[in-house]
Amino acid sequence: MRVSATILSACLFLSAFSRAGTYHLDATKGDDSFTGLAPDQAWKTLAKVNATEFQPGDRILFKAGEVWNGQLKPKGSGRIEGDASGLISVGRYGEGALPRIDGQGRFYDTVLLENIQGWELADLEITNLGPTPAQWRNGVRISANGIGRMSRIYLRRLFVHDVNGDLRKEKEGCGIFFEASSKNGSYFDGLLIEKCHVVKTDRNGICQLGRGGPRSRNVIIRDNLLEDIGGDGIKLWGTNGGLIERNILRGGRMRCGKGEAAAGIWPFDCDDTVVQFNQVSGMKGTQDGQAYDSDYGCRRTIFQYNYSYQNEGGFMLLCAPGKAVNEDTIIRYNLSVHDGINSARVFHFGGNATRNRLYNNTIILSPQQDLPIFLGTAWNSGVSRDTVFTNNLFLVSEGGRGTWNFGPTQGNVFESNLFIGKHEGLPPGTAITPKSPEFRGPLVPAKSIAELVNFKPKSATGFPRGKVIPNNGGRDFFGKPVSPDKAPAIGAIEP
Repeated sequence: MRVSATILSACLFLSAFSRAGTYHLDATKGDDSFTGLAPDQAWKTLAKVNATEFQPGDRILFKAGEVWNGQLKPKGSGRIEGDASGLISVGRYGEGALPRIDGQGRFYDTVLLENIQGWELADLEITNLGPTPAQWRNGVRISANGIGRMSRIYLRRLFVHDVNGDLRKEKEGCGIFFEASSKNGSYFDGLLIEKCHVVKTDRNGICQLGRGGPRSRNVIIRDNLLEDIGGDGIKLWGTNGGLIERNILRGGRMRCGKGEAAAGIWPFDCDDTVVQFNQVSGMKGTQDGQAYDSDYGCRRTIFQYNYSYQNEGGFMLLCAPGKAVNEDTIIRYNLSVHDGINSARVFHFGGNATRNRLYNNTIILSPQQDLPIFLGTAWNSGVSRDTVFTNNLFLVSEGGRGTWNFGPTQGNVFESNLFIGKHEGLPPGTAITPKSPEFRGPLVPAKSIAELVNFKPKSATGFPRGKVIPNNGGRDFFGKPVSPDKAPAIGAIEP
């Protein structure tokens, strides 16, 4: 009797899953001579886990409230196609605090996922604090190093904190770090970092490093909370179609020294990145110190529905040196409140950023602010060209002043914008509105988007309308629909 190759493969696949096991770890009562297959048969050490080749469907569960010192570096790969049942998962069992894995500064990485696929890590506490800072020290590192395509790595609900890596950009440490080498065309396909809490990590929070290989894809960073980050908050480097959404960053560039630039959320050498529904506040310093950045090597980046407040370096940076590209950035329906100390700027276009579209943003300056709303500078002979400002609301509170320093930038176009308060340096013929439309309350920062109801217009009657924008995203800052063929309200919020 003949058995087809398809049936044989299916039988082997089901047989493999029938052997999938759930392995337990207990740092106090476990024993590595046990089977690990029940709580009373739990393993004890990370060394036992690291020495085991795991199979699709396996689960590795750490006991709640326990602590392991050392490095978690698992082996084996899960299934990279189909539903989640084929993943190898790491999590916890029992009641109590998250299981803690502590690298103690003795390893570059407390958790290292290198050249393995089909893994999900969730519900762990991870730290890597050494006696002194060290270069390339991380909480979690995901490495595609010669594997080619590395698929389906999911990090969920991790608490990563106190990682004292190096603050220098060329030797930086990170809370959650992922990199793909150029060896054998390595790249990520399907990387998710979701609902993690990252606190006091140096230099960076959640960051990618590109090494010149193929661009990664299907990279999503969402719903994470980052606090007290030494340098950059969230950075993509070498990804196409990346999505960064619904993250909150409170305090970035907290410990970088003079000359060490850092921004909140930004892509570098990426195409078609979408940055949306994020909140950034408390960025320190003016190198760069902005909440958001579209950096060089990037094309068609979209920043939309983001909230930014009280960042010392400002709201937005676009930059590229003379021989590099940064093209077709769209900045729409964002709200910036009191961004930029007086030695900074709100928008900074430095170098060769071209064909930018800024529309339906609301920018609010406080009575104490006196700084450029727009600053244009050259970088290695590169200058910004052909930026169009449409339907934006620029409101300077009484007592404040906003200046416009276009520098060497070329081809700037202003249409249907609303300028309220004291503005200096606007293009000839640009009108300043002497009286502001009425809003529901004082236009001051709030800690969450839900608390920003004061920024909604008090009445739709007579509120200034702007110009129709094709392909406008279909909604305003708060989610109210925006018509594709009727004039929208000026600013980020429809009445």
